Amino acid sequence: MDNKFIVETSARHIHVTAETFAKLFGADAELHNKKDLSQPGQFACEERVTLVGPKGELKVSILGPFRPADQVELSFTDARTLGLKAVPVRESGDVAGAPGLKLVGPCGEAEMAEGTIVAKRHIHMTPADAEKLGVSDKEIVKVKLDTERPVIYDDVVVRVSDKFALAMHIDTDECNAAAAFGAVYGEIVK
Repeated sequence: MDNKFIVETSARHIHVTAETFAKLFGADAELHNKKDLSQPGQFACEERVTLVGPKGELKVSILGPFRPADQVELSFTDARTLGLKAVPVRESGDVAGAPGLKLVGPCGEAEMAEGTIVAKRHIHMTPADAEKLGVSDKEIVKVKLDTERPVIYDDVVVRVSDKFALAMHIDTDECNAAAAFGAVYGEIVK
């Protein structure tokens, strides 16, 4: 397990600004932490938002804390359910020109002009983890998952920060394709 790391499935979710949250949940509403996530300071909220696309709707959890821009992260299957075409695969935060959606909460609605992406597979790690694994920030690597349906994922971006905890994130489509259920570990292969 020395060079292995946990692989987590990141289900569809939304990051919102404080302003968008107020439109959807009311001016005095606050985020309520339902569950801490593996990345320090990140949490799943009790509050949920309905995403409305050209062909369908999906309810998603908000991840806190508030962000500087609204961003929806989906799988390609989710995007098809909503009727969205040309949803780009991007790193979190890179939302310029990505499709928008209508957001519906219990107290109101908001139009998100842009910000719907399929998150690029990535590994969060600290500088010490990067040194140990022999990689650097923004490096693109391959990661082998040893599951019932073994797979090597290519085009995985390494994200290094002292604010991160070591974990790889894949979306639900990628999880299902690899049968990556339960405690799954990956390792970088060169």
